[in-house]
Amino acid sequence: MPRIATDKRRTGETSVSVELNLDGDRKIEIKTGIGFFDHMLNLLAFHAAWDLSVVADGDRHVDFHHTVEDVGIVMGKVLAKAVGDAKGIARYGQAYVPLNEALGRAVSDVCGRPHLEYVAVYPTPTCGDFPVELVEEFFRGFTSASGVTLHLDLLRCRNSHHGAEVLFKATGRALAASLQQVGDTINSTKGTLAG
Repeated sequence: MPRIATDKRRTGETSVSVELNLDGDRKIEIKTGIGFFDHMLNLLAFHAAWDLSVVADGDRHVDFHHTVEDVGIVMGKVLAKAVGDAKGIARYGQAYVPLNEALGRAVSDVCGRPHLEYVAVYPTPTCGDFPVELVEEFFRGFTSASGVTLHLDLLRCRNSHHGAEVLFKATGRALAASLQQVGDTINSTKGTLAG
């Protein structure tokens, strides 16, 4: 079965539309109106080898928080839809990604239990006009809606851009490993993945 899904979210703060193909060939189109965030989502999708379209409009005149969080939520919902019952996936994935002085680690479990462990210290509070605290907000929204357990650790970093980048790249690679088709049964001794 094709692992493709779409979803939309419209609130008084944002409008978000996401299309995802887990078995794509890296057709990526990201338009959130936040340049740094677009760059990070492009990296995640590229390293996950997804087709991903994200179109978002939000109250950026207030700040970027609502847009970033809501994109995470809709991407999480779309991932959960595309995964379906998770039959045959490897379930677990991990990746280390370096970029010059920065080193990031992502460990994922596509298990139906949402959880984020996030440990990252950045040398500056922003990358350009993007607050680095929103990296965690994106991943928190994403994991809560997707049912993925994700551990992210920024192991080394002297450049905030590099630090954020290795976490998005590592997440893409860890999820690619988790979502590999390796059989035709649920990868759990329980016979089901907990919701």
